[in-house]
Amino acid sequence: MNKMILLIAFFAALFITYFLGFYVIPMLKKLSFGQVINKEGPVWHNKKSGTPTMGGIMFVCGTVCAALIAYILLALRGKELGGSENFRSFVSCLALAIEFAMIGFIDDYIKVVKKQNLGLRARVKFGLQAVVAGIYMLQMALLKGHDGMLYIPFWGQVDFGWSIYLVHMFIILGCVNAVNITDGVDGLASSVTTITAIGLLFLALMFGNNSAAILSICLAGGCIGFLIWNFYPAQIMMGDTGSLFLGGLLVSISFLLKVPVLLAFFGIVYVIETLSVMVQMTYYHFTHKRIFKMSPIHHHFELSGYSETKINLLFMLFQAIGCVVGIIAEKNQYIF
Repeated sequence: MNKMILLIAFFAALFITYFLGFYVIPMLKKLSFGQVINKEGPVWHNKKSGTPTMGGIMFVCGTVCAALIAYILLALRGKELGGSENFRSFVSCLALAIEFAMIGFIDDYIKVVKKQNLGLRARVKFGLQAVVAGIYMLQMALLKGHDGMLYIPFWGQVDFGWSIYLVHMFIILGCVNAVNITDGVDGLASSVTTITAIGLLFLALMFGNNSAAILSICLAGGCIGFLIWNFYPAQIMMGDTGSLFLGGLLVSISFLLKVPVLLAFFGIVYVIETLSVMVQMTYYHFTHKRIFKMSPIHHHFELSGYSETKINLLFMLFQAIGCVVGIIAEKNQYIF
Protein backbone atom coordinates (compact mmCIF):
# COMPACT_ATOMS: atom_id res chain seq x y z
CA MET A 1 0.00 0.00 0.00
CA ASN A 2 1.38 3.42 -0.98
CA LYS A 3 2.22 5.27 2.25
CA MET A 4 1.73 8.67 0.62
CA ILE A 5 -1.84 7.83 -0.37
CA LEU A 6 -2.56 6.67 3.18
CA LEU A 7 -1.20 9.96 4.55
CA ILE A 8 -3.27 11.95 2.05
CA ALA A 9 -6.37 9.96 3.02
CA PHE A 10 -5.71 10.55 6.74
CA PHE A 11 -5.21 14.29 6.49
CA ALA A 12 -8.06 14.66 3.99
CA ALA A 13 -10.45 13.03 6.47
CA LEU A 14 -9.05 15.07 9.36
CA PHE A 15 -9.18 18.47 7.64
CA ILE A 16 -12.52 17.96 5.89
CA THR A 17 -14.10 16.95 9.21
CA TYR A 18 -12.42 19.74 11.15
CA PHE A 19 -13.26 22.55 8.72
CA LEU A 20 -16.86 21.38 8.40
CA GLY A 21 -17.16 22.30 12.07
CA PHE A 22 -16.96 26.00 11.19
CA TYR A 23 -20.14 25.62 9.12
CA VAL A 24 -22.03 22.73 10.73
CA ILE A 25 -21.91 23.97 14.35
CA PRO A 26 -23.36 27.46 13.62
CA MET A 27 -25.97 25.89 11.32
CA LEU A 28 -27.11 23.41 14.00
CA LYS A 29 -27.24 26.22 16.57
CA LYS A 30 -29.36 28.31 14.22
CA LEU A 31 -31.73 25.37 13.72
CA SER A 32 -31.82 24.83 17.51
CA PHE A 33 -30.71 21.23 17.05
CA GLY A 34 -29.45 21.00 20.62
CA GLN A 35 -28.69 17.94 22.74
CA VAL A 36 -31.48 16.79 25.06
CA ILE A 37 -29.88 15.40 28.23
CA ASN A 38 -31.05 12.07 29.64
CA LYS A 39 -32.71 12.71 33.02
CA GLU A 40 -31.15 9.49 34.36
CA GLY A 41 -27.60 10.71 33.72
CA PRO A 42 -25.34 12.64 36.13
CA VAL A 43 -27.01 15.92 37.12
CA TRP A 44 -24.03 18.01 36.03
CA HIS A 45 -24.65 16.88 32.46
CA ASN A 46 -27.63 19.24 32.46
CA LYS A 47 -25.28 22.08 31.61
CA LYS A 48 -24.66 20.35 28.26
CA SER A 49 -28.30 20.74 27.31
CA GLY A 50 -28.57 22.68 24.07
CA THR A 51 -25.11 21.70 22.79
CA PRO A 52 -25.52 21.09 19.04
CA THR A 53 -25.99 17.42 18.18
CA MET A 54 -25.98 15.44 14.91
CA GLY A 55 -22.31 16.45 14.60
CA GLY A 56 -21.54 12.98 13.30
CA ILE A 57 -22.46 14.40 9.91
CA MET A 58 -19.03 16.03 9.96
CA PHE A 59 -16.95 12.87 10.12
CA VAL A 60 -19.39 10.92 7.97
CA CYS A 61 -18.65 13.40 5.19
CA GLY A 62 -14.94 13.61 6.02
CA THR A 63 -14.39 9.85 6.19
CA VAL A 64 -16.40 8.98 3.07
CA CYS A 65 -14.91 11.81 0.96
CA ALA A 66 -11.35 10.95 2.02
CA ALA A 67 -11.90 7.25 1.23
CA LEU A 68 -13.16 8.11 -2.26
CA ILE A 69 -10.24 10.49 -2.79
CA ALA A 70 -7.81 7.71 -1.86
CA TYR A 71 -9.49 5.28 -4.25
CA ILE A 72 -9.36 7.81 -7.10
CA LEU A 73 -5.65 8.41 -6.44
CA LEU A 74 -5.01 4.67 -6.52
CA ALA A 75 -6.97 4.36 -9.77
CA LEU A 76 -4.97 7.20 -11.34
CA ARG A 77 -1.77 5.36 -10.44
CA GLY A 78 -3.19 2.23 -12.06
CA LYS A 79 -3.48 0.47 -8.72
CA GLU A 80 -7.10 -0.16 -7.89
CA LEU A 81 -8.25 -1.95 -4.76
CA GLY A 82 -7.46 -5.40 -6.10
CA GLY A 83 -10.18 -5.75 -8.74
CA SER A 84 -13.90 -5.14 -9.11
CA GLU A 85 -14.87 -7.62 -6.37
CA ASN A 86 -12.76 -5.83 -3.76
CA PHE A 87 -14.11 -2.48 -4.92
CA ARG A 88 -17.67 -3.71 -4.45
CA SER A 89 -16.74 -4.85 -0.94
CA PHE A 90 -15.21 -1.42 -0.33
CA VAL A 91 -18.41 0.31 -1.45
CA SER A 92 -20.57 -2.11 0.59
CA CYS A 93 -18.61 -1.18 3.73
CA LEU A 94 -19.22 2.52 3.19
CA ALA A 95 -22.87 1.85 2.32
CA LEU A 96 -23.42 -0.12 5.53
CA ALA A 97 -21.96 2.66 7.66
CA ILE A 98 -23.95 5.36 5.84
CA GLU A 99 -27.20 3.39 6.18
CA PHE A 100 -26.66 3.09 9.93
CA ALA A 101 -25.88 6.82 10.03
CA MET A 102 -29.22 7.49 8.33
CA ILE A 103 -31.05 5.51 11.04
CA GLY A 104 -29.15 7.56 13.62
CA PHE A 105 -30.06 10.79 11.82
CA ILE A 106 -33.77 9.93 11.95
CA ASP A 107 -33.43 9.12 15.65
CA ASP A 108 -31.58 12.39 16.34
CA TYR A 109 -34.07 14.41 14.33
CA ILE A 110 -36.99 13.06 16.33
CA LYS A 111 -35.16 13.86 19.56
CA VAL A 112 -34.30 17.46 18.74
CA VAL A 113 -37.67 18.27 17.17
CA LYS A 114 -39.70 16.77 20.05
CA LYS A 115 -37.17 18.08 22.59
CA GLN A 116 -37.13 14.78 24.47
CA ASN A 117 -34.49 12.13 24.80
CA LEU A 118 -36.57 9.31 23.28
CA GLY A 119 -36.17 9.33 19.52
CA LEU A 120 -37.21 6.23 17.60
CA ARG A 121 -38.94 3.50 19.55
CA ALA A 122 -36.44 0.83 20.53
CA ARG A 123 -38.10 -1.93 18.52
CA VAL A 124 -38.39 0.27 15.42
CA LYS A 125 -34.75 1.34 15.69
CA PHE A 126 -33.57 -2.23 16.22
CA GLY A 127 -35.76 -3.46 13.35
CA LEU A 128 -34.26 -0.93 10.94
CA GLN A 129 -30.78 -1.91 12.07
CA ALA A 130 -31.60 -5.59 11.49
CA VAL A 131 -32.83 -4.83 7.95
CA VAL A 132 -29.63 -2.91 7.14
CA ALA A 133 -27.47 -5.71 8.57
CA GLY A 134 -29.47 -8.31 6.62
CA ILE A 135 -29.02 -6.45 3.33
CA TYR A 136 -25.27 -6.23 3.97
CA MET A 137 -24.99 -9.96 4.66
CA LEU A 138 -26.99 -10.72 1.51
CA GLN A 139 -24.64 -8.54 -0.52
CA MET A 140 -21.61 -10.32 0.91
CA ALA A 141 -23.18 -13.74 0.27
CA LEU A 142 -23.92 -12.84 -3.35
CA LEU A 143 -20.46 -11.37 -3.80
CA LYS A 144 -18.37 -14.08 -2.14
CA GLY A 145 -20.74 -17.03 -1.81
CA HIS A 146 -21.62 -18.91 1.38
CA ASP A 147 -18.81 -19.41 3.84
CA GLY A 148 -19.60 -20.78 7.29
CA MET A 149 -16.04 -20.43 8.55
CA LEU A 150 -15.28 -17.95 11.31
CA TYR A 151 -11.92 -17.25 12.94
CA ILE A 152 -12.02 -17.50 16.76
CA PRO A 153 -9.03 -15.81 18.45
CA PHE A 154 -6.50 -18.20 20.03
CA TRP A 155 -8.48 -21.12 18.63
CA GLY A 156 -8.61 -21.08 14.87
CA GLN A 157 -11.19 -21.50 12.12
CA VAL A 158 -14.59 -22.88 13.18
CA ASP A 159 -17.29 -24.00 10.74
CA PHE A 160 -20.69 -22.61 11.84
CA GLY A 161 -22.49 -23.77 8.70
CA TRP A 162 -25.62 -21.80 7.88
CA SER A 163 -25.86 -20.48 11.44
CA ILE A 164 -22.97 -18.19 10.53
CA TYR A 165 -25.54 -15.61 9.39
CA LEU A 166 -27.04 -15.46 12.88
CA VAL A 167 -23.55 -15.03 14.31
CA HIS A 168 -22.80 -12.26 11.82
CA MET A 169 -26.09 -10.53 12.62
CA PHE A 170 -25.25 -10.64 16.33
CA ILE A 171 -21.77 -9.19 15.71
CA ILE A 172 -23.05 -6.36 13.49
CA LEU A 173 -25.91 -5.28 15.73
CA GLY A 174 -23.84 -5.81 18.87
CA CYS A 175 -20.97 -3.65 17.62
CA VAL A 176 -23.17 -0.82 16.35
CA ASN A 177 -25.17 -0.54 19.57
CA ALA A 178 -22.11 -0.98 21.79
CA VAL A 179 -20.46 2.05 20.18
CA ASN A 180 -23.73 3.93 20.67
CA ILE A 181 -23.73 3.08 24.39
CA THR A 182 -20.13 4.32 24.71
CA ASP A 183 -21.08 7.78 23.46
CA GLY A 184 -21.92 9.29 26.84
CA VAL A 185 -18.93 11.44 27.79
CA ASP A 186 -17.41 14.29 25.77
CA GLY A 187 -14.94 12.85 23.29
CA LEU A 188 -15.19 9.26 24.53
CA ALA A 189 -16.63 7.48 21.48
CA SER A 190 -14.47 9.42 19.03
CA SER A 191 -11.25 8.96 21.04
CA VAL A 192 -11.54 5.21 21.65
CA THR A 193 -12.69 4.67 18.06
CA THR A 194 -9.52 6.43 16.88
CA ILE A 195 -7.51 3.80 18.76
CA THR A 196 -9.57 0.96 17.28
CA ALA A 197 -9.20 2.37 13.76
CA ILE A 198 -5.41 2.55 14.17
CA GLY A 199 -5.38 -1.04 15.43
CA LEU A 200 -7.40 -2.21 12.43
CA LEU A 201 -5.02 -0.26 10.18
CA PHE A 202 -2.12 -2.36 11.49
CA LEU A 203 -4.08 -5.52 10.74
CA ALA A 204 -4.95 -4.30 7.26
CA LEU A 205 -1.30 -3.57 6.51
CA MET A 206 -0.32 -7.01 7.87
CA PHE A 207 -2.85 -8.64 5.54
CA GLY A 208 -2.08 -6.37 2.59
CA ASN A 209 -5.75 -5.35 2.40
CA ASN A 210 -5.81 -1.94 0.71
CA SER A 211 -9.56 -1.43 1.13
CA ALA A 212 -9.46 -1.99 4.88
CA ALA A 213 -6.31 0.14 5.23
CA ILE A 214 -7.92 3.10 3.48
CA LEU A 215 -11.16 2.86 5.44
CA SER A 216 -9.31 2.48 8.76
CA ILE A 217 -7.02 5.45 8.29
CA CYS A 218 -9.86 7.63 6.99
CA LEU A 219 -11.93 6.71 10.04
CA ALA A 220 -9.03 7.60 12.35
CA GLY A 221 -8.56 10.94 10.58
CA GLY A 222 -12.28 11.72 10.72
CA CYS A 223 -12.46 10.92 14.43
CA ILE A 224 -9.46 13.14 15.24
CA GLY A 225 -10.89 15.98 13.16
CA PHE A 226 -14.15 15.70 15.07
CA LEU A 227 -12.42 15.24 18.43
CA ILE A 228 -11.01 18.77 18.16
CA TRP A 229 -14.59 20.03 18.49
CA ASN A 230 -15.92 17.18 20.64
CA PHE A 231 -13.29 16.89 23.39
CA TYR A 232 -14.27 18.25 26.81
CA PRO A 233 -15.90 20.72 26.98
CA ALA A 234 -17.62 19.61 23.76
CA GLN A 235 -18.81 22.24 21.32
CA ILE A 236 -20.80 19.62 19.44
CA MET A 237 -22.12 16.10 20.02
CA MET A 238 -21.99 13.33 17.42
CA GLY A 239 -25.46 12.01 18.22
CA ASP A 240 -26.70 8.65 17.00
CA THR A 241 -25.90 9.87 13.48
CA GLY A 242 -22.23 9.59 14.35
CA SER A 243 -22.12 6.69 16.79
CA LEU A 244 -24.09 4.34 14.51
CA PHE A 245 -21.83 5.30 11.60
CA LEU A 246 -18.73 4.53 13.67
CA GLY A 247 -20.08 1.13 14.70
CA GLY A 248 -21.16 0.31 11.16
CA LEU A 249 -17.80 1.17 9.62
CA LEU A 250 -15.79 -0.62 12.31
CA VAL A 251 -17.73 -3.86 11.93
CA SER A 252 -17.62 -3.70 8.13
CA ILE A 253 -13.82 -3.24 8.21
CA SER A 254 -13.56 -6.29 10.48
CA PHE A 255 -15.58 -8.30 7.94
CA LEU A 256 -13.30 -7.09 5.14
CA LEU A 257 -10.39 -8.46 7.14
CA LYS A 258 -12.37 -11.65 7.93
CA VAL A 259 -11.79 -11.20 11.66
CA PRO A 260 -15.08 -9.83 13.07
CA VAL A 261 -14.65 -11.68 16.38
CA LEU A 262 -11.43 -9.75 16.98
CA LEU A 263 -13.61 -6.70 17.63
CA ALA A 264 -14.04 -8.17 21.12
CA PHE A 265 -10.38 -7.16 21.65
CA PHE A 266 -10.05 -4.15 19.37
CA GLY A 267 -13.25 -2.75 20.85
CA ILE A 268 -12.76 -3.92 24.43
CA VAL A 269 -14.13 -0.63 25.80
CA TYR A 270 -17.36 -1.10 23.83
CA VAL A 271 -17.65 -4.60 25.28
CA ILE A 272 -17.06 -3.41 28.85
CA GLU A 273 -19.56 -0.57 28.46
CA THR A 274 -22.25 -2.92 27.15
CA LEU A 275 -21.59 -5.60 29.76
CA SER A 276 -21.79 -2.99 32.52
CA VAL A 277 -25.34 -2.13 31.42
CA MET A 278 -26.36 -5.78 31.15
CA VAL A 279 -24.86 -6.71 34.53
CA GLN A 280 -26.39 -3.67 36.24
CA MET A 281 -29.88 -4.37 34.86
CA THR A 282 -29.75 -8.10 35.65
CA TYR A 283 -28.41 -7.63 39.17
CA TYR A 284 -30.95 -4.90 39.94
CA HIS A 285 -33.80 -7.05 38.60
CA PHE A 286 -33.04 -9.84 41.08
CA THR A 287 -31.76 -7.86 44.08
CA HIS A 288 -33.04 -4.27 43.64
CA LYS A 289 -29.45 -3.22 44.33
CA ARG A 290 -26.79 -1.77 42.05
CA ILE A 291 -23.27 -2.98 41.41
CA PHE A 292 -22.19 0.28 39.78
CA LYS A 293 -23.14 3.77 40.91
CA MET A 294 -24.56 4.24 37.43
CA SER A 295 -24.28 2.49 34.08
CA PRO A 296 -22.82 2.53 31.48
CA ILE A 297 -19.60 2.28 33.43
CA HIS A 298 -18.23 5.65 32.27
CA HIS A 299 -20.94 7.24 34.47
CA HIS A 300 -19.74 5.09 37.38
CA PHE A 301 -16.28 6.61 36.96
CA GLU A 302 -17.80 10.10 36.76
CA LEU A 303 -19.69 9.59 40.03
CA SER A 304 -16.47 8.21 41.55
CA GLY A 305 -14.77 11.56 40.95
CA TYR A 306 -13.03 11.02 37.62
CA SER A 307 -13.08 13.97 35.22
CA GLU A 308 -14.27 13.39 31.67
CA THR A 309 -10.72 13.96 30.43
CA LYS A 310 -9.33 11.27 32.76
CA ILE A 311 -12.06 8.86 31.70
CA ASN A 312 -11.12 9.42 28.07
CA LEU A 313 -7.43 8.78 28.72
CA LEU A 314 -8.11 5.70 30.84
CA PHE A 315 -10.50 4.17 28.30
CA MET A 316 -8.14 4.94 25.42
CA LEU A 317 -5.42 3.03 27.31
CA PHE A 318 -7.76 0.04 27.75
CA GLN A 319 -8.65 0.17 24.06
CA ALA A 320 -4.97 0.28 23.07
CA ILE A 321 -4.23 -2.75 25.25
CA GLY A 322 -7.14 -4.57 23.64
CA CYS A 323 -5.77 -3.79 20.17
CA VAL A 324 -2.35 -5.17 21.12
CA VAL A 325 -3.96 -8.37 22.44
CA GLY A 326 -6.01 -8.59 19.24
CA ILE A 327 -2.92 -8.33 17.06
CA ILE A 328 -1.18 -11.00 19.15
CA ALA A 329 -4.26 -13.22 18.79
CA GLU A 330 -4.20 -12.84 15.02
CA LYS A 331 -0.49 -13.66 14.84
CA ASN A 332 -0.94 -16.84 16.84
CA GLN A 333 -4.19 -18.26 15.42
CA TYR A 334 -4.07 -21.32 17.65
CA ILE A 335 -4.56 -22.36 21.27
CA PHE A 336 -1.67 -21.42 23.57
